[in-house]
Amino acid sequence: MALAHLPFVLLLVSSVAAFAAADHGLTHIHLYVHETYTGANATAAAVLQSPLGANSSFGSMGVVDDEIRVGPDRSSQLVGRYQGVFFGTSVQLGAGYLSSITLVFTAGEYKGSTLSVQGPLLGFTGTIERAVVGGTGKFRLARGYMLFKMISKPTPETDVNEINLFVLMHPAGKY
Repeated sequence: MALAHLPFVLLLVSSVAAFAAADHGLTHIHLYVHETYTGANATAAAVLQSPLGANSSFGSMGVVDDEIRVGPDRSSQLVGRYQGVFFGTSVQLGAGYLSSITLVFTAGEYKGSTLSVQGPLLGFTGTIERAVVGGTGKFRLARGYMLFKMISKPTPETDVNEINLFVLMHPAGKY
């Protein structure tokens, strides 16, 4: 009786092995986010302050609509927008936020596609990791992670952030 199931088991094992070996498109994307804090061309704003006072982030909210460029220089090619919201979630002193970001690609290889990332922001120093939770276009059913790090502050009103995306893309995204 056990031998009767052997063909099914072999088929199942070979299917799993073939699926695991298939190229599911691990892609590394290296870009730069350019942010402006103040002035007529500001791309980031605090929309709501914490009701607990200036030393708390709890209940605060901010929005961003930053530029995504291929290089750290402001004159490098613009390939999209880094758009999202930040919500203060820490009742303790200091900064604790939850972020939800969409990278909207308007030019280049990924034009017309988006990637959605979310995760905690527990301070503004060092490298911040967020989960890639999905996407559209070439990034349908995407998953992975993003590393985000401020690399320079060209003026008191601006900063440049390096992003490294490591994205697994489903074959459906290749169409």
